[in-house]
Amino acid sequence: MRSLERMDEATLLREVAQGNEAAFRQLFEHWHPVLAAYIFRITRSKEMAAEIVQDVFLKIWLDRKALTEIRQFKPYLWVISRNHAINLLKKTMRELKRAEVWKQENSHEAVTQPENQEDIYHVLIDEAIHKLPARQQEVFILHRRENLTYQQIALKLGIGRESVKTHLKLATQTISKYLQDRRVLLILMAEIFSKKF
Repeated sequence: MRSLERMDEATLLREVAQGNEAAFRQLFEHWHPVLAAYIFRITRSKEMAAEIVQDVFLKIWLDRKALTEIRQFKPYLWVISRNHAINLLKKTMRELKRAEVWKQENSHEAVTQPENQEDIYHVLIDEAIHKLPARQQEVFILHRRENLTYQQIALKLGIGRESVKTHLKLATQTISKYLQDRRVLLILMAEIFSKKF
């Protein structure tokens, strides 16, 4: 296999287009930190930036044959990454607005700002729970929403009581981190869309 150390960009892209995994790894390792920093400036969320970078490079790998047509990789990478980031921000904003509208339409009283914030908070918790591994998700829902004890959950799922405690602890930490990241994101989204970014 051709050495990757001295490949120019065009050669590297051709190697990736031909399915060379080592060339793809080199491409990823070279651009990952720079791209993550660029996306973080748009999203202000490390978690979202990491997700977008992974999605973008997955798309590049799946569509790798198209790389032979790319003359300058950086502008191409920046455009698809920025578009993906903005689409993700818009999707999140739409989901939050839908939750607000639903609450307003199904409430007999005027919705105050604190209630809107609480509604957004619950939407984000649901998103975070949905992203948990299956077992953590089960344990969290059984404990927090169905109010089962550790022992009841252990019997229901056929696992040890200590496993229940561990899954619940990990789930809670993940959800807390998700909410912390999104708090900054919500502020940024309001600024972005008020400027029609």
